[in-house]
Amino acid sequence: MESVNDERAFLSDLVTGIAAQFGDRCEVVLHDLKRPYDSTIVAIANGHVTGRRIGDPGTNLGLELLRGRTESGTKLNYVTQTKDGRILRSSSMYVHNGAGEVVGALCINFDVTDLMVASGTLQSLVGAQGQERVKETFVTSVGELLDALIQEAQEQVGKPVAVMTKEDKIRMIRLLDEKGAFLVKKGGEKIGAYLNISKYTLYSYLEEGKKEAGERSGPG
Repeated sequence: MESVNDERAFLSDLVTGIAAQFGDRCEVVLHDLKRPYDSTIVAIANGHVTGRRIGDPGTNLGLELLRGRTESGTKLNYVTQTKDGRILRSSSMYVHNGAGEVVGALCINFDVTDLMVASGTLQSLVGAQGQERVKETFVTSVGELLDALIQEAQEQVGKPVAVMTKEDKIRMIRLLDEKGAFLVKKGGEKIGAYLNISKYTLYSYLEEGKKEAGERSGPG
């Protein structure tokens, strides 16, 4: 398979079938990662779980994969949370073409909030105990996704923009680059405006950050 479209009918049926098997608390999403990132969702069932629909963007995890921060990207049975605080047990499986390039993803998000609240005896069924907590941002626009990534990066830097030094801004830009923010259309423009720096300065800082990261990861 060279693209999601090659098996679109089968994959769309798979989305519908999985959702039917597990009920209306189970959201199943098909992403075409060869499309612009602001509209990767090409099939979705039970979108009310995260509030998304066809034509909406992928999450931060997909961006990190496309940026090259993870090798396969596939994550199984991890726990994440929606914007309104509901707990999801999720799996994200990525589709590769013959050349090993990522072309799509099939994601399952099962709302286990009520099960977790019900009783401690259900913990083994919920599967959340002792599992990795993954921060995944479910959005309906890439603007929301960029806002979330910018906020997370600023929290890591630990300072408001008004008192950031050049080094702080370089660090924040490097964090955003690692999260794939610059892969989003007009991502650089929004980041530059947020940091109140010019386009030239933004990309100069980006190169400085990459150089510093390369030096730190070199021979010790």
